[in-house]
Amino acid sequence: MASFEGKVALITGAGSGIGREAALGFARGGAKVVVSDVDETGGNETVAMVADAGSEAIFVRADVSKAEEVEAAVAAAVEAFGGLNIVVNNAGIGGEANLTGDYTLEGWHKVIDINLNGVFYGMRYGIPAILASGGGSIVNVSSILGLVGWGTAPAYVAAKHGVSGLTKAAATEYAQQGIRVNSVHPGFIETPLLTKAGITPGTDGYNFIAGKHAMNRLGTADEVANLIVWLASDEASFVTGSNMTVDGGYTCQ
Repeated sequence: MASFEGKVALITGAGSGIGREAALGFARGGAKVVVSDVDETGGNETVAMVADAGSEAIFVRADVSKAEEVEAAVAAAVEAFGGLNIVVNNAGIGGEANLTGDYTLEGWHKVIDINLNGVFYGMRYGIPAILASGGGSIVNVSSILGLVGWGTAPAYVAAKHGVSGLTKAAATEYAQQGIRVNSVHPGFIETPLLTKAGITPGTDGYNFIAGKHAMNRLGTADEVANLIVWLASDEASFVTGSNMTVDGGYTCQ
């Protein structure tokens, strides 16, 4: 297991799913964790789970579509734990399902504000704090839809492609300043986001999506979190600017 002793990690969207599993992964490695989410109940549950894993955490409510709230979350991390070494920009939504020519302006702006602008804010305010702490790592959670298209999801696809490009730009800028920046591109993962959309085991929708993956199944949150934790660790010391898939073979076909 990678060691994160003496490190501080801030994770957005950590109240459930991939973000929660990443928080636990860092905690098991000894990191102190800042759990950020709009879901206070879920966020505080994650904080308790981090404590059970033997580490320390605080919850900071932040809507990543609001720059000032992301800035405040970064400041809270530094105030609570003395610095910041790792940022995982994970918070996101699925958004409206509609054809591009029918997509509502409200739906477009909501997805872009959370899924793309939220990642930018995490980097905009996280990078100075990481530099001040002597360097570290940023992992942006994109999607396979940051690499390929999907009809009726133009805002989501555009935002996730944007995350890929933003990752590469920042990785180039800070490669010699001690910050590595990478993105992960999960396939369809069994998370509350899919459950809310009615995609549950045994349904036609679930079986259809599972069949899009070479492994003929959906992934689990911990399978994505394992990659996030590795990318943030010293074991990935020569990895930056990478868009890494964890997709059960979705994009290899």
